[in-house]
Amino acid sequence: MARQNPDARGIGSSGRPRVGRTRIPFPRQAWRRRQEELALHLLVEVTRLADEIRNANLIQLHRITAAQVDHAMADPALASAMSTLEGLSDSKRRQVLFVNREYSATMLGQRIGAYGWAEMIGYLRVLARNQVFKEYWTMTAEHRRSLLGESHEARVGKAVDLIMEELAEDPDEWWVVGLSDET
Repeated sequence: MARQNPDARGIGSSGRPRVGRTRIPFPRQAWRRRQEELALHLLVEVTRLADEIRNANLIQLHRITAAQVDHAMADPALASAMSTLEGLSDSKRRQVLFVNREYSATMLGQRIGAYGWAEMIGYLRVLARNQVFKEYWTMTAEHRRSLLGESHEARVGKAVDLIMEELAEDPDEWWVVGLSDET
């Protein structure tokens, strides 16, 4: 005679709960509602896990890129191979690569949810006061024109363009937050 698993007594062949050999009445509508709740819960969990995997992949990509920038900053030959900007001294090229890495890290932080849009704009507002960042932003204007209009980087670029315009108009009001909503 086959042994029965005592833990298996809780569910009958119909998939409905049982206690011992006595069947607990469970209306069909309640059973379907419970199945829908479980399916919705599983969907939420799968979506959350997919978001975590996407964020982990973004972070890993950023690590790879940052390591490449580190190598380029240490070796002028690699820096010139990585950069498409013309006529820069080795020192200036390293500064521009570093500022680009800082800008990218700030965008990454917002994309993975480390902070919101308004906080990212605040970080970028402070970064935009840096002279090297201003030069970098001017030098890379053509690069940003090639971005897809609705991409995250294009939206952030438009916001930074507005920050730069505000700074040019009134450099003493740099701290005024005017871009709290996503553009």
